[in-house]
Formats: sequence, C-alpha cells, structure tokens
Amino acid sequence: MKSLGIDVGSSSVKVSLLDIGSGKCIASSTNPSAEMPIEAVRNGWAEQNPEMWWKYVCEGIRKIGAGHPLSDVKCIGITYQMHGLVCIGKDGTPVRNAIIWCDSRAVETGKDAMEKIGREKCLSRLLNSPGNFTASKLAWVIRNEKETFRKTWKFFLPGDYIAYRLTGDIHTTGTGLSEQILWDFREGRRADFVADFYGIPHEMIPDTVPAIGIQAVTGHETERLLGIPAGTPVSYRAGDQPNNAFSLNVLDAGEIAATGGTSGVVYGVTDTPEADRQSRVNTFIHVSHSNTSPRYGILLCINGTGIMNAWIRRNFCNGMSYDDINRLASTVPAGSDGVSVLPFGNGAERVLENRCTGASISGIDLNRHSLAHILRAAQEGIACSFRYGIDIMKDMGLKPNIIRAGNANLFLSPLFRQTLSTMTGATIELYDTDGALGAARGAALGAGCYRSREETFATLEKLAEIHPDPADKEALDECWSRWLRHIKNQI
Repeated sequence: MKSLGIDVGSSSVKVSLLDIGSGKCIASSTNPSAEMPIEAVRNGWAEQNPEMWWKYVCEGIRKIGAGHPLSDVKCIGITYQMHGLVCIGKDGTPVRNAIIWCDSRAVETGKDAMEKIGREKCLSRLLNSPGNFTASKLAWVIRNEKETFRKTWKFFLPGDYIAYRLTGDIHTTGTGLSEQILWDFREGRRADFVADFYGIPHEMIPDTVPAIGIQAVTGHETERLLGIPAGTPVSYRAGDQPNNAFSLNVLDAGEIAATGGTSGVVYGVTDTPEADRQSRVNTFIHVSHSNTSPRYGILLCINGTGIMNAWIRRNFCNGMSYDDINRLASTVPAGSDGVSVLPFGNGAERVLENRCTGASISGIDLNRHSLAHILRAAQEGIACSFRYGIDIMKDMGLKPNIIRAGNANLFLSPLFRQTLSTMTGATIELYDTDGALGAARGAALGAGCYRSREETFATLEKLAEIHPDPADKEALDECWSRWLRHIKNQI
C-alpha cells in the first residue's frame, strides 16, 4: 500500500510516495527545477497563480507515476503555504492571482479591524490580531478590487484549492479557519463576527472537514489525468508549519518543532489557548486538536531567514554551493568578529509587530573582515532571530528544551544547527523527514492505514542530536547582546 504526499510551497511543489508498511519514501519529485516566480508589482506585495501550483502538482505526480504505478495509492495528504488567499468563480477557476503568505498589503486592514472590533475581543476570541491573515487579505480585495470580489464565489487556502482540483469538492478545515483568522476559540466555532465586520458573505466560506480523516475522494477525471484510482481519499490537510510539526511527531503539549526554509519557523504545541498581547507570535488549532484533547500551535514566523541566506549566496558567492559556503563560514570563530546581520528583509515581520525594518549588515571593518565573516554572521543573525521569537514563547509558558527539525534547508548546515543549539540552550533533534512525507503519513493515519500515532511514527528515523557547545557560549552570548542592541535601534 502507498500514500501520496503533496507539499505546495511558495518556492516549489514536492510530491512524495510513501510505502505505508515500511514507512520509507519510494520516490519524490520537486518541481520546477528553479524557484517558482512570485509576482510583486508593488513593494510588499506577493502573488502566485494557483494554476501554476496545480501544474507542478500534476508534473510531480506524473514523474513518480512513470516509475511507480499509482494503482495501489490508498490515500493522499496535502500540506501548503499558510495564510494565502485563493478566490474562485462559480466555474471553479481563480478570478485573480493568489495573495500569498508573505504579501503585506493587508497589514493596515488588520490593524483597523483590531481597533474597531476591539483589542480585547480579538485577543480573547481570535487569540491574534486580524493582522495580515487570509480574511484581512479578502477584506483588502473587497475594498480595492470590487469587480474581482463580485466574481468571487468561494475563497479558501492554497491546500484547499489543490484538494478541490483533485476531488471536485470544496472544503476547508478547522485548522484552516484558524489560520485565516476565522475561528472563535472561546465559542469553538467559526468566527462569523470577523466575516461580518469585513463584509464577507457567510456562503463564501467553505464548510469544514477534519484535518486528519477522510475529507473527499478523487473522481474519474483525476484517474484519467494522473493515474490515481477514482475513489482514493484525500485524508489529511494542514498548513506547512502544523504539518512540519506533525511530520516530526510534535503533537502533545510542550513539544517544539522548527524549520528554516524561505522563512524560519518555531512551532510549539500547548493545551491552553493563549494569546501574545502584542501579537508577535500566533496561536492556531493544531492538527491533533479535538474537543476532548485540545491542542493549539503557537507559531513564530520570521520571514527573512532562508531567503537572507539565499540572497547572500546569490549576490556575494559567485555560484558557490551551500556546502562550500558552510565550510567557508566555519573558518571564522563564533561571534563573527563583531559583524552582525539583521535578516528582516522580506516584508513585514510579525515578530517585530508587523514592522518592515529591512535587512542590514553592520560592524564590517574593511581591513579585517572578509566574505567568510559575512557568511557566518548571516547564519548567526538568523539564529538570533529564532532566539528572539523563542524568548517570546518562553514568556507564554513554553519551555523548548528540545527542538525537533527535519534534515532540510537551513538545518542542513552544521554551523547553523550548532549555533542555534548553543544560543537557545536547547538540544536539537534532527529527523529524516520533510513536508511531503509528513503529509503522506498523515493521510495514511487519516485513512485508517495506520491505526495509531505510535504506528504512524514507528519508522521515523532520528539522524542526530546537537547539544549546546560550552566553548562557544561566551562568544555567542556577546553576539546575541550585540544583535539585540541593533534590533532595538530598528524598532
């Protein structure tokens, strides 16, 4: 038996085929070979065409199907870039590009809603400011693109769109509603008061299905198009960060997951719905939530992390591989000899109360410092941004003594892993998994192919443990103090 996992990111789409019995990845395909384009026609905007995602989903499935017949695929799981807005017309086609997660045009819309709905009501019932989330993005469309809104029949998240293309059914999940800022945590139901404030008709909001469980089944068109048997259930759906936590078996209160792709994320699970009074971190329904065993995910997101690393590589490193970059950076002692990097150059930063500070490199001595210092300082600056958010989460009661991460993106760097461990005092556990495989495991659990959490993660392989390095602690403490002074000057 096989399970298919689909991971729709903003950079690429990855599809993986999981052997349910062994828990091993049989095949995977990431498309396109270069990063997917993001359209930014104005400063702070970020859009993608949803049909581009579907194109690369199909391409990935076909590539896998060429070498591995898909006739024994028993279930499908989907994970996706969070907080995006997809609007479709009655014919099922998008009426505009998707406004994706890093688009900051609705920041002021969310601020206005926070003030007019009331700060206390938002924090006690939404556990967040309406901020720049999906409902606020749609409110921006209502106010600025009246003809587009007139054509809109339903709106939903990127993963909901892919599920719709596979099955023809239109649904979202409770976890999805919470990330759209349309979930009332106090009442345990949809937050219609937000929709009413923004002028969003209730009938535009899809009905909900469980995040883990049979949601809809594929039809004959999908079988004809992709070779997946008609009647195959889509049985798991989650945003990329709750899914990353699921992938790492982070399901219970007190457990912590991290990832470092285009953005950097720390995601902690709690059984108590809490709000950060300054809305620097966000609380959502976790995929393992139930009425009898409530689980909430506290999400710290730093937009400018992996993209900072990629920007430095692209502009300073003349085609060097990331392995070469890591080796060169490691020739410099901890602390980067006084060079500091603030990585906040990818739009409004929630952790900085939605400020756009821009990225910066400071402390360079032209007679002493080299490219190696900048490369190390970039990774240390990213680790500092993680610590900045983790300290906020500690104030909310989380105690991240262990951080679990997949062996991907920034966590492929031994330097970054060690720096983050020493700077936060936490042990990092590294696992052989990724988003697409996590979605495939979730689908197998949701379809009943796995009968329990224990069975689902029995084959999850831990690759390494990274512990704080006492030898670097003093230098990294000074690095942190210096970095903190810089960021306080910015905010």
